[in-house]
Amino acid sequence: MEMVPSQENQFVPKEIQNAAEEPRVLCIIQDITSAKTVNERLTLNLPASTTLSKLYEDVAHKAGYVKATFDLAWGNSPDMVPLDHSSEMPLSDSGFEPGGKRNFLQLTDKDGEQPQIASDESGTADSSGLDDSSQERIIGPLPRDGTAGCSGDYSSPSYSYSSILNKSDTGYVGLVNQAMTCYLNSLLQTLFMTPEFRNALYNWEFEETEEDPVTSIPYQLQRLFVLLQTSKKRAIETTDVTRSFGWDSSEAWQQHDVQELCRVMFDALEQKWKQTEQADLINQLYQGKLKDYVRCLECGYESWRIDTYLDIPLVIRPFGASQAYGSVEEALQAFIQPETLDGPNQYFCERCKKKCDARKGLRFLHLPYLLTLQLKRFDFDYTTMHRIKLNDRMTFPDELDMSPFMDVEDEKSPQTESCTDSGAENEGSCHSDQMSNDFSTDDCVDEGICLDSTGSTERVLKPKSLLTFELFSVMVHSGSAAGGHYYACIKSYSDGQWYSFNDQHVSKITQDDIRKTHGGSSGSRGYYSSAFASSTNAYMLIYRLKDPSRNAKYLSAEDFPEHIKSLVQKEKESEEQEKRQREIERNTCKIKLFCMHPVKMMMESKLEVHKDKTLKEATEMAYKLMELEDLVSLDCCRLVKYDEFHEYLERSYEGEEDTPMGLLLGGVKSSYMFDLLLETRKPEQAFQPYKPGEVMVKVHVVDLKSENIASPVSVRAYLNQTITEFKQLIAQATGLSAESMRVVLERCYNDLRLLYVPNKTLKAEGFFRSNKVFVESSESTDHQVAFTDSVLWKLLDRHGNTIRLLVLLPEQSPGTLANRTLCQNVGGDCDVPLEGSNGNRKSVDAILEESTEKLKNLSLQQQQQQGSSPSDSQKSSETSDFEHIESPTQEDSNSSLCVAADNRELENRIRATAGGSSSASSDPENHFACEERSDSEVNNDRSTSSVDSDILSSSHSSDTLCNADSGPLQLANGLDSHSITSSRRSKAHEGKKETWDTAEEDSGTDSEYDDNGKSKAEAQYLYFRSEPFSQDDSSSEAHKCLVVHVDKRITLAAFKQNLEPYVGVTSTQFKVFRVYANNQEFESVRLNETLSSFSDDNKITIRLGRALKKGEYRVKVYQLLVNEPEPCKFLVDTVFAKGMTVRQSKEELLPQLKEQCKLDLSIDRVRLRKKTWKNPGTVFLDYHVYEEDISISSNWEVFLEVLNEPEKMKSMSQLAVLTRRWRPAAMKLGPFQEVILESSSVEELKEKLSEMSDVPLESLEFAKGRGTFPCDISVLEIHQDLDWNPKVSTLNVWPLYICDDGAVVFYRDSTEEPMELSEEARNELMKKESSRLLKTGHRVSYSPRKEKALKIYLDGGPAKDPVQD
Repeated sequence: MEMVPSQENQFVPKEIQNAAEEPRVLCIIQDITSAKTVNERLTLNLPASTTLSKLYEDVAHKAGYVKATFDLAWGNSPDMVPLDHSSEMPLSDSGFEPGGKRNFLQLTDKDGEQPQIASDESGTADSSGLDDSSQERIIGPLPRDGTAGCSGDYSSPSYSYSSILNKSDTGYVGLVNQAMTCYLNSLLQTLFMTPEFRNALYNWEFEETEEDPVTSIPYQLQRLFVLLQTSKKRAIETTDVTRSFGWDSSEAWQQHDVQELCRVMFDALEQKWKQTEQADLINQLYQGKLKDYVRCLECGYESWRIDTYLDIPLVIRPFGASQAYGSVEEALQAFIQPETLDGPNQYFCERCKKKCDARKGLRFLHLPYLLTLQLKRFDFDYTTMHRIKLNDRMTFPDELDMSPFMDVEDEKSPQTESCTDSGAENEGSCHSDQMSNDFSTDDCVDEGICLDSTGSTERVLKPKSLLTFELFSVMVHSGSAAGGHYYACIKSYSDGQWYSFNDQHVSKITQDDIRKTHGGSSGSRGYYSSAFASSTNAYMLIYRLKDPSRNAKYLSAEDFPEHIKSLVQKEKESEEQEKRQREIERNTCKIKLFCMHPVKMMMESKLEVHKDKTLKEATEMAYKLMELEDLVSLDCCRLVKYDEFHEYLERSYEGEEDTPMGLLLGGVKSSYMFDLLLETRKPEQAFQPYKPGEVMVKVHVVDLKSENIASPVSVRAYLNQTITEFKQLIAQATGLSAESMRVVLERCYNDLRLLYVPNKTLKAEGFFRSNKVFVESSESTDHQVAFTDSVLWKLLDRHGNTIRLLVLLPEQSPGTLANRTLCQNVGGDCDVPLEGSNGNRKSVDAILEESTEKLKNLSLQQQQQQGSSPSDSQKSSETSDFEHIESPTQEDSNSSLCVAADNRELENRIRATAGGSSSASSDPENHFACEERSDSEVNNDRSTSSVDSDILSSSHSSDTLCNADSGPLQLANGLDSHSITSSRRSKAHEGKKETWDTAEEDSGTDSEYDDNGKSKAEAQYLYFRSEPFSQDDSSSEAHKCLVVHVDKRITLAAFKQNLEPYVGVTSTQFKVFRVYANNQEFESVRLNETLSSFSDDNKITIRLGRALKKGEYRVKVYQLLVNEPEPCKFLVDTVFAKGMTVRQSKEELLPQLKEQCKLDLSIDRVRLRKKTWKNPGTVFLDYHVYEEDISISSNWEVFLEVLNEPEKMKSMSQLAVLTRRWRPAAMKLGPFQEVILESSSVEELKEKLSEMSDVPLESLEFAKGRGTFPCDISVLEIHQDLDWNPKVSTLNVWPLYICDDGAVVFYRDSTEEPMELSEEARNELMKKESSRLLKTGHRVSYSPRKEKALKIYLDGGPAKDPVQD
């Protein structure tokens, strides 16, 4: 059948939709008959002529119910009157609204009975026929606010979401769940709804002079109960109560057992109530007594003791049984059922003086006024070794008769037990002569069965009316053993109505809802019924003794003690104050406020102003907030609308000084799309009006001659202005000539646009709210060339890409040597007037060619010096590399320094704008250098050699960028301002492919040249200028700091080359570390990467040391000491190279170890092996090659192991296993010993262990260690906890999985018995082992979730445990 979409994107049959083209009725039905369906929706889109009878039929078919077994009622109607089943009235005449409007209905029980499931096996209608025009059942997520946790697990015909959202429906107040405190909320509501406990708590009076109210648990409970009884809120917080427990916010995220909390809280209250009238309150209300007895079956002698209890734990399912107890009564019967001690469990009778068969059991002597039953639903499954929850059905009555479970013999005086209980235990014995010969009657008494004799029966029945308990609280758990949700079903003694207290939601419920908490499968329909229906069930039951003489009612407000009345008044005032504060908050405008402070520069704050305050009053508030009182008069300040992101002044508010801020800002909002700026002016100035629709333009004036870019001047313009009009506006603001003016718009990063079309509007050119332009008006010929070839473009490009870096030079830097060299080349100490800069100059190509040859020679010399003594023609290692090479001409260096001095004026904040061109290139495609330059692109380049940067610094002036012609200049602090420009090799030399050792990691780009030898990037001039920087920190006087202005498109390699003169060594001999905000340093090693990730004022630290070459990796070497407390000891940092064998790396490493660590080792007595954290792994063989056989990476770590004998590992097929003997008789572990296996055979391992230890092969057992090396385990646990002697023949299968070197194996002699330890010796050994394992940190917890013990701290907070893990 063809389907077409209808309202709500549902699909209906086309033929039905077209039938008579009548309107349709959209019905959304919520099934509230059970917990599983309360979230489900049936969506039906029916013709308006459909009758009510047909609606019932369609719903039944869709939901899978028998038609006449449920009702439909309007979802928004409070009376829940069902629709008529048999009515033939059409939907359009029955109150349904057609035309796409939603009609909400609720599917409810009929006459209090669940709907019957249709006989169809699937439980729902089939997927054919007319009703498929209706939508299928839609199952959505449980709305958190409506049915948090398991509130949806009980439903009644009157259930609706409004019933739990509105306090007025019930009159009760909920408790806010802090995170996972539902268990606490359930218990607190139960205690609050217990009249005797609440009244007793109200009668207790808090003495503030004796205790801090914050840490007083009874006082905070009292406050909470008062708020629960008198507050007008829907729910209140419990944070004050938990704070009195000594809990911090982390406790809110710990879920605990409600029964455990009950005991701990009662203990805490008893401690706090000592020496008060309430000292024995808990015992009076909740404590009972029982007799724990053993009776000899031969002589009748009975030994017993009396125990007290606060709750009775009832087993749901006996251990080993598959069937659970069906009711609380049955579980109570099992609780007192005696067991027979016979066979090896016989009891030694004091009278018979021998071991005899006996009966052992419990008898209730005294029942508490409030009887608490804990249903033990949490158990441990020994099959899966996991905690489980038992969801079996267990019924419980509304009224519980406890008389069958009482001790008949002591019933005559249950309240005055002759054997008084001191709180611990009392033991005694009794014997009755008439019991000596006949035990059948006594057995019946023991088993709780009524006696046959008339007299005994009377004794049992006599107190029955006094032993009837009434159920009033059911604490329900929904979920599993891993976690879940608690809520409480509590009967009010005011009206007898049951209520559900589910955190902040309180709603009425029925007896049927209580029955649903019995657990077990409800037999309802649905695929998930067996899995989820029974996960919600009763966990704790509280009954109250039916005794009119003791049963109390809740204290009314009129009957409150005086101190409670004053507390009520205090809380009421506090709540009113909070309400007023919320009202003020709702009427307060909160908006960001900025101010260009005369002293503190740009300041930011938050202006909070009432919506009725005028603009004038708000300006005065902002004036005080920004602390301008002593600097600017109030008349010189005004608030304007501001956009911080675009730095845009949107509008000013002339003539609106008396307008309320709420109206001015467009209402009270939590956040605004704009900000406010407190603008200031000088007394002689006037404020400029800012009109809506204007755009703000920051105009920077550029001076080509001095290469200076001035601070911005703000100009406001309109988007419909032409470029000609805009130039006139700028001319008025700056005084420049509009005729010769060039205007460049910086639209975004790497986008400079020359505005040259006179009649084009600013909007067409891309102007926005806030804009930045550069203007230049001079008579130079620069405007005649193409913009991208002009000096203006190059200056702006450099300005946009230059960043300011702080470079910290090394402490032992030979920088003075570098300075001396520079001064010698430049002319003494730089005070001597420099001669003309336009003297004889070699061509750039000649300089580059000459320096290339010199660099080659220098590299060869350095290589020879490393291998042999220097010859006479070689340069001494004490001399700087660049001192060796003379400057081609003095004049060239002079020019360089002069230009750099001129560039010092570039001190404005540098905005990032990309782009760079080369005047040497005619190809426009190559005007921009490739940002991802390859590693050797830099190193093959003339500008990146260790010598060339020095040659270029003294020979190749930056007047190739800007034809500067400056005079002499004295530099500050005697440190030269050093300008270095980089140039590509001329095209005449492009075909030459020259490679040099590089200080890079191999990142995949080996050369800047393609296969044809062509250069991948054209020439680019990259700006570099340095100046001295004086540090305030006197402790760093030994360090030198440079302020470097550098083009961030420069690669790290070129940057290092430019730093060479200041560091005093070649770039391969120092390392660059980037310093982050937290002072952490990370080495920058990828030489082909640019400085684009750096920003202004980033810090860089230079450290001496050989930088990495291509294919090299820095490696940390640790010594493996398997039998030391700390098995991992750092030795040295070294360098391994790609293609190097393990033996070669050992040959290079051993001299380094001898020099730095004083370790004189033989190459045949050391091995290298894989290091994973602290775990020793694969043994590297001498012939293994790095990168081919062994994967290696940056900052790699490796173990060095010193051997006692020559290496036995010769092949990858061998396996090195670390073994350790366990000696049970001595309770000690032996040292680690290595075993080399030729295969993965278990038999071979056992043979080698037997041979090594002299343990007979048939007695030898082994087990794999757990966790990480060294697999530490307590000597008290190793004998039982490890999986000894696994039934496998090879090591590389489950459960061993020993496939690599370094595995730890324990072994033992199975005939050796463990040492017998006394309790004292065991405790002492346990302390030692705990301390040892705590120090090593190798104790491994296999619990998937570590539970935190529930504690209440009476002193207000947890004590710090120094040994706590």
